[in-house]
Order: sequence, then C-alpha cells, then structure tokens
Amino acid sequence: MAKPIKVQIFDQPYNIGGDLDEKYVHELARYVDQKMREVADTTRMVDTQRVAVLAALAVADELQTLRAEREEVEGKLRDRAQRCLTLVERALKQSA
Repeated sequence: MAKPIKVQIFDQPYNIGGDLDEKYVHELARYVDQKMREVADTTRMVDTQRVAVLAALAVADELQTLRAEREEVEGKLRDRAQRCLTLVERALKQSA
C-alpha cells in the first residue's frame, strides 16, 4: 500500500491514502483549499464545516456546468457526424 500523502486544506492537515499520484493529490488539495478560502472570504464565514459544504456546492456547480457543456458539444458533434455520413452515403449512391 502506498504511503499516505500529507496535504493541508484550510489550515488543517490531512493524510490522503490510496494509489493516486502525489502531484495530483496536491493539486486537488490546492483546488479545494482555494474554493474554501473563496467561500470564507465571500461569506465572512468561519465555521469550517459550513465553508466546506458551500465549497463543495460550488465545485458541484462547476462539475454540472462542465457536464452540460460537454453534452452540448457531444450533441453537436453527433449531428455533424450524421450530416457527414449522409453526404457520404449520397455521394456513394450517385457514383454507383
């Protein structure tokens, strides 16, 4: 088993276990710390648990927005692919 990775989030130390890359874990910890600090600065809240929940909601909102954008792009790509397929099929029928 891999050695736990030590990170600090919102001035609290955490030992993160698992098989994740250490650099990646540190990036995640920095991102969570940044979100929590943004929430704390914006709301002037000091309750760590409430800050964590609001930061989690902010991250969840980002994730949902990215998912929706990805689905929109995938839909456009499917439409383009279908149009290309239709054009190819027409060209093949005309050349036959």
